[in-house]
Amino acid sequence: MAQKPSIPKGMRDFDPQTMVKRNYIFDTIKSVFKRFGYLPIETPAMENLSTLLGKYGEEGDKLLFKVLNSGDFLSGADTISEGLNSVKFATQISEKGLRYDLTVPFARFVVQYRNDIVFPFKRYQMQPVWRADRPQKGRYREFYQCDVDVVGSDSLLNEAELVQIVDDVFKKLKINVIVKINNRKILSGIAEYIGATERLTDITVAIDKLDKIGIEAVNKELVEKGLSDESIALLQPVLFMTGNSREKIEKLKQLIGHTETGLKGIDEVTTLFNYLELFSLSLDFELDLTLARGLNYYTGAIFEVKSKDASMGSICGGGRYDDLTGIFGMPGVSGVGISFGADRIFDVMTELGLFPGGTSETTLALFVNFGEKEELYCLPCVQKLREAGINTEIYPDHEKMKKQIKYADQKQIPFVIIAGENEIEHNQFTIKQMKSGEQFSVEKNEMVEIMIALSTS
Repeated sequence: MAQKPSIPKGMRDFDPQTMVKRNYIFDTIKSVFKRFGYLPIETPAMENLSTLLGKYGEEGDKLLFKVLNSGDFLSGADTISEGLNSVKFATQISEKGLRYDLTVPFARFVVQYRNDIVFPFKRYQMQPVWRADRPQKGRYREFYQCDVDVVGSDSLLNEAELVQIVDDVFKKLKINVIVKINNRKILSGIAEYIGATERLTDITVAIDKLDKIGIEAVNKELVEKGLSDESIALLQPVLFMTGNSREKIEKLKQLIGHTETGLKGIDEVTTLFNYLELFSLSLDFELDLTLARGLNYYTGAIFEVKSKDASMGSICGGGRYDDLTGIFGMPGVSGVGISFGADRIFDVMTELGLFPGGTSETTLALFVNFGEKEELYCLPCVQKLREAGINTEIYPDHEKMKKQIKYADQKQIPFVIIAGENEIEHNQFTIKQMKSGEQFSVEKNEMVEIMIALSTS
């Protein structure tokens, strides 16, 4: 019995129509990255587990896809010790893992090639990442990230530039978004204010789930992590602080202005908002004190971008990390970056019907093939159209007109070009516009010029 073709859950195949749309997103994002002076890099799908483990927090470590050592992976592994847990055993039989994000591999890259790159180093990277998560709407086990980062500069101009990049990308994609902004230093100040300084990670991991699980479940999780009822009570008015961003900043000064870290966070947010108000941004931005982003490596500004019109979680996010390269032996190098979730952006654009009808990847013109004589007449013109930058096909077989027209219709090719006996005799072509059904004749030597005009109209 033949095997039924299938792929693992949380992974997807993409047909040509989907790839054209995905590439439209990638090309749009890439064009904006380049305009701001960022250059591309790539890193391998697999990294050493030692590079990945311990960088994403306890929950992140559980979601790492580990790759079995080649050959006899059990040789030399401890299979009989008491107290041997799955995590410990996994690291004995696998030394490599699929990358979880692009930021940690980027930090490794910066340290490894520190003598070859120019600082501040501005790079973009667009590659797939893998997470052993439970697949659900908008959450996949394999998905693309489109990251843009700058390392080697403490300036908050970089944060402001990232918000400009977000604005440009989503303006081009016609998605209405809001950028939620917070600062880990403010969160540290809040932790100090509620008397739970040493619980910062527990607090951020819990409140990062506020949108998903609600305040009661968050408070329950904080109790389980050992926070006192008094600390949890002090946290509530902070999480539900009202007013606009400037009013929240003033209220924060009253609450956590006496804490050194908290005050620094307030100053950074104020400076960033001052920059952003200088720009003519299409998007909205606001201070959101519930924004925590559970990843441990963030130390300053944190961002999250949401669509205003679609029911989707974050479609873009990031923040400042002051010492990610320190893990790899290069301390004191600050970086800030943001990641565009191409898959979620695709889902939002599909839901809202935002993809343009034709793109630079789809075929614009199809030459009908009636026979050998007609082929020889059409082929030089096919080549000329391609040389002029017009995506062009000639039907490969001598089939009935109906079948060839159906092919053009199914591929959504807007123009069909016909050359039969009459056209050849008069040195002409007939152009059929598929959408309207209209047909008109053109001179052979005017064909390229006319098709260029039609392709841009």
